[in-house]
Formats: sequence, C-alpha cells, structure tokens
Amino acid sequence: MEDFQLLDFRSGPFEMQPHRLGNVQESQTRKDAPEALGQPSRVSPPAQGPKVTVIIGPNGSGKITLLRVMASEIPPDAGTVTRAEGLRAVMFEQGRAGLDLSLTLKQALSPNSDTVMYRDRPMHVAAWAKQFLFTADQLDLTISALSGGEQARIRIAQLMVKPADLLMLDEPTNDLDIPALEVLEDSLEEFPGAIVIVSHDRDLLDRLCTEVIGLDGLGGSAMYGNVSQWLTAHERATAEVQKAEKKANAPKTVTSTPKSKKLSFREQQEFDQMEGLVLVAEELVIERQSAVEAASTAGHTVLMDACKALEDAQHAVEKLYARWQELEAKRGA
Repeated sequence: MEDFQLLDFRSGPFEMQPHRLGNVQESQTRKDAPEALGQPSRVSPPAQGPKVTVIIGPNGSGKITLLRVMASEIPPDAGTVTRAEGLRAVMFEQGRAGLDLSLTLKQALSPNSDTVMYRDRPMHVAAWAKQFLFTADQLDLTISALSGGEQARIRIAQLMVKPADLLMLDEPTNDLDIPALEVLEDSLEEFPGAIVIVSHDRDLLDRLCTEVIGLDGLGGSAMYGNVSQWLTAHERATAEVQKAEKKANAPKTVTSTPKSKKLSFREQQEFDQMEGLVLVAEELVIERQSAVEAASTAGHTVLMDACKALEDAQHAVEKLYARWQELEAKRGA
C-alpha cells in the first residue's frame, strides 16, 4: 500500500512540513493519483488570523479518518505520524457527548473557581459566560435545562480555554443555532494557532479557510486556494468519469459505413499542428503545477492566483484533446 503525505506541525504551531502517512481510507491508493497532500516546503501563517486548512472531499473519501489519525485517535494503515515536540492539539467532535448534563453552567465553564484562564489572562466566569451569550442568571442552571444551541456554546467555551497550538474540528457547525454559529466563527477567528476543519458548511469554510486539501475519493489529493476551485475540479473530474462509464456501457450497434469525409485544407493544417500544440500546453501545466508548489509559502492570495492559472492551463489541454479527437474522427470517417 502506498503512502500519502500529511502536513506535519513539526516546527511549532504555525510552520508546517509534510510527513509520510499511510493510506487511511479503505480504497487503494492509485499509482496515477494526483500529487499527495502537502509539498516539501514550509508554510507560514497569514499576517492576521489563524491558518485554517480545510480537508474536503466526497463522502467516503477518508476526511474524518484522516482527521482522527492526525489526532492520534486511530493508527494509520501504514507509515508513521510525527508530531512536533510539545505540540498541543485539541479535537472538537460532532455532537455534545462530552458534556456532563448534571453540572451547572458555572461548573462547566470553570470547575474549580470563579476565574477562567484565557490566553494566560484571568477572567471572571460571568464575563467569560457573557462572551458566549449567557447571562449571569443562567450560571446556576444545570446544563440539562439549557437548549441544544446553548449546550453547543458551552462546548465552544470549553474548547477555547484549552491550551492548544492546533485545533482539529469535525463538522463543528452540526446542530448549531445562529447565535452558536456566530460565537464559533468569532472564537475561531481569534484563535492564535493553526486550525484543521472537516465540514460541509460552505459559508463557514468560505469565511475562514486559507487553504484547501481536496481528496478525490480514489486515493488522490491536491492543494487548492479555496473551496470553489476544488468544487470546479471535482465536478469536472466526475463528469469525465461519468462520460467514460457511459461510453463503456453504451450498446454496440451495427451501422452502415457513412460516406468518407475529408478534412478541409485549414482543418488538415490544424490537425498537423495539434500534437505540437498539446505538448506545449502540457508543458505549461507542469510549469503551473510548480508555481502552485512555490506559492504555498507566498500567502493565500498568491496561492489562489497560482491555482487559477493551473486550472486554466488544464482546461486548455482538455480543449485541445477534444478538438484533436474531433479532427481525428472526421479524418478517419
């Protein structure tokens, strides 16, 4: 079984390097799969806000499994995961199973005193509760008396006081009401470390993510500047697969041989030049791929521009091949 790479926070909470990680999904890794997760380079944090990496892919592609391997909850199928010395990682999972419903709100937010330590600064529990939209009158209520959205806000408040360099979030917006969603987004934007998110919440991802790791469900992966770029690439790949399957499953029919058609003079010239044009276009794709790798250290905007240029180059190659097939079919008819 082949390995594929995982970003490894080995140089502190912000700088990342790739590390080999065994395939963590059931499907076999293809030898012709796209380039693996990450690139052999350092990634620096943006000037403002946390570095937010989104793991995205179709159902069954291994997103949650990958997150759980990163959190050391399960071992990889093969290879090893190397964690930075002293790295403090916290996992935020779906649901609110971790809450003790018999506790009061005050006990849940600050079990041993009236003070909450937030970023090494003391804060009174009432002031901390207010940041998560609770009133002082609610501090003595048991958690079981609170709504689902309020319980979700407690989990967010508990998460934010845990010492962490890396937050890993599994579908954090599931079952959240609007106030809880706003609290979550505000809390994540203020987080000083790095964040890895698996989520289907497009609004959250568009607002927070600084880079996207897209899984294709077949063992392949690639870096993208934003969710829209991954969606475009995924939809195009899915359409190509469906087209190939439809062609393979189409019933074969016996038809009379049509009258031969010849290429026009201009079409023949175009056909003769097509192989050279395709080679040039494919070389440009390689250049654009190298530019994407280099842009991983140059900031979010530069990475998005590089990904867009790569997408345009790949689209140009597809158009050339389609035209070549069209001319070849007409020439051989």
